[in-house]
Amino acid sequence: MHLLFSNPQVLRLFIAQALFWSCSMTGIIFTSIVGLRLAPAAGLATLPLALLMLGGLLALQPLAGLMQRRGRRAGFLIGALAGVLGGLISALSLWLDSFTLLCLGALPIGAYQASAMYYRFAALEAVSEAFKGRATACVIGGGVLAALIAPTLGHLVRDLASVPFAGTYLLIASLAALGVLVLAGLPASSGTPGVQAAPPAVSWQALLARPTIRAAVLTTAAGHGLMILVMNATPLAMHGEGLDLQASGQVIQWHMLGMFLPAFVAGPLVDRFGCRLVACVGGGLLIVSAVVALIGVSHWHFLLSSCLLGIGWNLMLVAGTTQLGQGHAASERARAQGLMELSNGSVAAVMSFASGALIAQAGWAAVNIGLLPIVTLVVLAQVAQGYRQRQAV
Repeated sequence: MHLLFSNPQVLRLFIAQALFWSCSMTGIIFTSIVGLRLAPAAGLATLPLALLMLGGLLALQPLAGLMQRRGRRAGFLIGALAGVLGGLISALSLWLDSFTLLCLGALPIGAYQASAMYYRFAALEAVSEAFKGRATACVIGGGVLAALIAPTLGHLVRDLASVPFAGTYLLIASLAALGVLVLAGLPASSGTPGVQAAPPAVSWQALLARPTIRAAVLTTAAGHGLMILVMNATPLAMHGEGLDLQASGQVIQWHMLGMFLPAFVAGPLVDRFGCRLVACVGGGLLIVSAVVALIGVSHWHFLLSSCLLGIGWNLMLVAGTTQLGQGHAASERARAQGLMELSNGSVAAVMSFASGALIAQAGWAAVNIGLLPIVTLVVLAQVAQGYRQRQAV
């Protein structure tokens, strides 16, 4: 917490993260339900969320290149402005009763998400080596504010407009606009001194040939993808069990608290015990989350499972992000970070679409059973990386 208030750049990124995740959490609670209402088939209910991930994928590399040339602020501002546009288009879709427009509105919101995923990397560049884990965790921890305020705000504004839920997307546009104001105060360029503006020639294949980067990318991609899969499926599963939107909002709120509150502990843990151990603990918590979900489908089962899912995601993301920085040179930063975010976004896009289809065709249990072998793969990759490092000493 001292780092948060002693470093103005980290504090701005913390606030921007809180605003982004407030938008994201509001969308998660309501978009699958709105999609179910507007979609021509129930299996397409999560298509807007999948297209949101696609929008993020399309924006990742252009944003990475822009930030390498012009600094972080330029990319962050463009992303937040895209969030404003996406919120307005999504609100319009409800007035026009258009599922197509809802899907189109998700694309620029995805660009906002893509830019926000780089906030934690900007925090790494704002501190010394000894505080990188803490800096990553402080920025990710901005989601705690989102978890506390977003569900209440979403429910308060959803019926303010003449069309139900339109107010929700106007809220997203408003929060993104606040993000623009916060991010405008960042330094014009926050890149690493001495790094050339031109993108390095290193290929993704060369980066993935390095065991440290390979383990880091697998850890964050698996953690992020599985979190998206289960989180997007949760409101639909609860709806199928007869639980109302207020119950879904409470579950997603506890999920978000699980995602972000541990960040203030995860950072020091990574700095003290290392990335591999923290990543493995995070994977173990995802497995426990799946077991709880398989035991029962009451409100409390959903709440506990979602909270554990969030904690596991947090540990895996903080550990993988910090581990990535240990595997590349400063001149390779844009390529390595772009690789990680492309991997995270690709897996998340597939999982977003799959969540609706899996719930419709196979059910809630299948979603959680599918999590188990992927987490096992992550743990094995981290153990193998540790073995290689010990052999090299």
